[in-house]
Amino acid sequence: MNAQIRPSPRRPGPLKRLLRPLVKPDVFDFWATRFHRTWTWERPLARLVAREAASADAVTLLFKPNRHWAGHRAGQHVNLGIEIDGVRLTRSYSLTAPPRADGLLPVTVKAIEGGKVSRHLCRDARLGDIVDLGPAFGELTLPASPQGAFLLLAAGSGITPLMALVRELATQGMPVDLTLLYWVRRREEACFLDELRTLAAAHPRFRFRLLLTRDTAASSDEAEGRIDDALLGVHAGDLATQQAMACGAGGFVEAARNLLASRAATFQAEAFTAPPVTVVDEGEVDIRLQRSGRTLRVARGESLLVALEQQGLKPPSGCRMGICNTCACGKSAGSTRHLPSGELMHEPSQALKLCIHSAATDLDLDL
Repeated sequence: MNAQIRPSPRRPGPLKRLLRPLVKPDVFDFWATRFHRTWTWERPLARLVAREAASADAVTLLFKPNRHWAGHRAGQHVNLGIEIDGVRLTRSYSLTAPPRADGLLPVTVKAIEGGKVSRHLCRDARLGDIVDLGPAFGELTLPASPQGAFLLLAAGSGITPLMALVRELATQGMPVDLTLLYWVRRREEACFLDELRTLAAAHPRFRFRLLLTRDTAASSDEAEGRIDDALLGVHAGDLATQQAMACGAGGFVEAARNLLASRAATFQAEAFTAPPVTVVDEGEVDIRLQRSGRTLRVARGESLLVALEQQGLKPPSGCRMGICNTCACGKSAGSTRHLPSGELMHEPSQALKLCIHSAATDLDLDL
């Protein structure tokens, strides 16, 4: 990946370096945004400039970032902060393309039942709306010089970071053998379908299959069935030669990991939700918040982030699935359970992610 497609933020000029000790960024931002809505001292903001339907229940939004955006790599995510009914909420979304010549940031959002932010973005967001941008994060990215063969496995919204990888390889002339297996329940829920078929027709080294779990295959690039060993045997090729990447809900990612981790040449994965784990912890424990001096009674087995929010607190959060690290918090006493794996963690002093840990005993948290 060359430097031209990995933008970096502009360095502050001599005047800004001189004024930095004298300027309060929040005061500057308050007045500057009265003249232009994305002018800030150093805070990354973006303006919604275009939207288009991506599927029956998803929309692609294009954001124009201000000069403080530090750039991203294909496959990474970004936290978007948006105000809804007077409350600032933050959620994590994948950028669906590598850095573009026009500088715009594409995000494809599916309306989730009960998802306040996703439903707002899909249905109510208007051109000109302003969002906060967090720094890009995520390790599901391509090597600087891709070689060999790649196998991408996407389920539902898991297509979004993998689509960025497909587009990046396409701009390079498809220098590797690439197979994309994309699972959806019904055909109308598939995003980027026309583009994927066009790319497959244009690049002989790119092989695409749409896998349907509640619909009937109707074309040569479609098949039916959930991920299993037999289906991979038909559509994935020689696993031992493939560099596999999987993205989707937790259950799908765990199934892919069980099938591929020991058989593929390499295996990487990101889950948009935690895999289903039965946590048998019962009863309640005390959480002592060291900064505020409060003590809260919460249920065992429940995400600490959710438990704190139910008590009226608003800890910083982003992806809510253990990826972005926004909700990382120090713990100085007590035991927790890692919800994705069910593992108990007894280390007395450690940093943990509130969204994917529950309290197993009384805790002391740095909040």
